[in-house]
Amino acid sequence: MISLEYQILIAVVLDQLLGDPRWLPHPVRLIGAACLRGERLTRAVLPPRMAGICTVALILGLTGLSVWSLITVATVIHPWLGTAASILLLYTTIAPRDLVRHSTEVHAALRNGDLPEARQRVSMIVGRDTANLDEAGVARAAVESVAESMVDGVTAPLFFALLGGPLAAMLYKAINTMDSMFGYKNERYLDFGWAAARLDDLANFVPARLTSLMIPAAAFPLRLDPKRSLLILLRDRFAHASPNSGHSEAAVAGALGVQLGGPNSYFGTVVEKPAIGDATRPLEAQDILRANRLMLLSSALTLLVCLALRRHLLAFLPGMLP
Repeated sequence: MISLEYQILIAVVLDQLLGDPRWLPHPVRLIGAACLRGERLTRAVLPPRMAGICTVALILGLTGLSVWSLITVATVIHPWLGTAASILLLYTTIAPRDLVRHSTEVHAALRNGDLPEARQRVSMIVGRDTANLDEAGVARAAVESVAESMVDGVTAPLFFALLGGPLAAMLYKAINTMDSMFGYKNERYLDFGWAAARLDDLANFVPARLTSLMIPAAAFPLRLDPKRSLLILLRDRFAHASPNSGHSEAAVAGALGVQLGGPNSYFGTVVEKPAIGDATRPLEAQDILRANRLMLLSSALTLLVCLALRRHLLAFLPGMLP
């Protein structure tokens, strides 16, 4: 049998080789569909906040039961089939290659001087209005997306995978999916999405902080600015509406020597966000590629640290981890 550590490493290699093939039924899309049905079901019989709590419990239960059943049945058929199912599930929880691909397409459009195409490309990875962004605004949107997504798209799933295997990693993805669908502070979701948003904050608490500490370390071999990265992380990590997203964003801003945050337009309404980092120079298209390299190396360092922590936990608490 292949140990969980090697299963995770194989999953990472598969992601780098294959990315997210559109022909492959992705569990997150299935979770999203279940979220919509769960919302309709619970809202019909419960007040918003209780409906949201019940939806979260329902989706987590369905996700956990589905993953456990799939791996159990596959293992009963043949142990190697169970291992293959575990690796496949782990592979679907991470997306560093797709994150790099989407942001690199934005960079390519900017490099070619095609601002309308760059706006369209960046609109696929951010929620803000992009129709009127200038080149620096497009670059900022892409860099911020990479900085935030390295946690929920890469390091947090790996963190939970090392703690509890594919079951824990997929439960994390369910939490993150519910937050992305329900965690809006608008009239429809302020109460209904409360449980999903708070649970996502809790799930990302450790991964966000661990990842942010790896960013200054990754900045050094990439010839960026590790000292400024650490200083901006300590200074600006809470200058964000999310209690977690600001950590990686601040560390990236410091490493690049740019300022992130500021005004964004959502559905025609301008929202003034706090500035993160110092505007030592203007943002440029090349910063997207620098952020990608920083994301990949920081994620690799985070994985190595998590592997080491797992080994220590196994030594002190044998039998407690899968």
